[in-house]
Amino acid sequence: MPISDGDFPELREAVRALCADFPGEYWREKDRERAYPGEFVAALTKAGFLAALIPEEYGGSGLSLEEAAIVMEEIQAAGANGAAAHAQMYVMNTLLRYGSDAQKARYLPDIASGELRLQAFGVSEPTSGTDTLSLRTRAVRKGDRYVINGQKIWTSRAEHSDLMMLLARTAPRDEAKSKTHGLSLFLVDMRDGNSRGMAIEPIRTMMNHSTTEIFFDDFEIPADALIGEEGEGFRYILSGMNAERILIGAECVGDAKWFIRKASEYAGSREVFDRPIGQNQGVQFPIARCYAQMRAAELMVRHAARAYDSGEGAGKAGGEQANMAKLLASEASWSAADMCVQTHGGFGFAEEYDVERKFREARLYTVAPISTNAILSYIAEHVLGLPRSY
Repeated sequence: MPISDGDFPELREAVRALCADFPGEYWREKDRERAYPGEFVAALTKAGFLAALIPEEYGGSGLSLEEAAIVMEEIQAAGANGAAAHAQMYVMNTLLRYGSDAQKARYLPDIASGELRLQAFGVSEPTSGTDTLSLRTRAVRKGDRYVINGQKIWTSRAEHSDLMMLLARTAPRDEAKSKTHGLSLFLVDMRDGNSRGMAIEPIRTMMNHSTTEIFFDDFEIPADALIGEEGEGFRYILSGMNAERILIGAECVGDAKWFIRKASEYAGSREVFDRPIGQNQGVQFPIARCYAQMRAAELMVRHAARAYDSGEGAGKAGGEQANMAKLLASEASWSAADMCVQTHGGFGFAEEYDVERKFREARLYTVAPISTNAILSYIAEHVLGLPRSY
């Protein structure tokens, strides 16, 4: 039985039904080959789930962030991997809020239908990491074009995306009006014929995450690729990052539910010394504790999503809620992952049980898209009023 409160039951059931067509064997094969799950992403697109946040007037589903979070939660709870597609949800928020009417009319209908894929988000760089304000990739205006030079890293799904949201510096740091000014956001067309001067190199990681680094060498884009005002890009992505953290938090809740269900089923059926191991409190208590931890995180994620939908997503309150949701959910997921391996013993390391695959995938979210320590620093400074640590 799925571990669920039953909110939005029809939506949950629809996602579960889709994921049932992609069982563990499918994900094990993709993981083994480090292959992109294109069939799964296509099914999500056809069902309208990846267009969840696109308004109906553009051909999307017009769902709330809370409903989008449920989609991501159920994908993970089914044992699938929503990381193959989640960026198309949270990147969408920035385009919806700050893109021009012309940009939205040009791109959103094709994204909603699946003709265009917006999966890549180019922000991180090898020398900056979480310190986004120190990024070095430059975009210089020359007539009706911008010329881009630099490098991005951890730009996931770039090889499987037609469009990329790119953050680049348009004013040197010493000439910017403020510390946060001088970065600009672009919607870059990466399709064949538009990629001269851009090279994408895959990065092999401990999980199948389809991440890359990108090199720009006099890469030209049209001036109308600029989203909003020049120099205001950092402010634009902050709002989108709150949505991202809530959606990632929902994925972590889904992962925790999968681990708890998997461990409970195994502990109830596995017999050692003529009794099910789940009869032993040493096995019961860790599962029960992870369940309580997951439920607490789930409430925080739901609260953050509802607050975001009510209009609190862009301010200080939105940042506090989104960050705490991601922090608590990622820790609940990782605790459940560790517990699930321990419950299975040696079988937790066997590929056929899927536990080791999900274990590796769950580890990512205490580090990215924002690390636990960065969230704690944010809460300390911006919520508790403690001195700035960096």
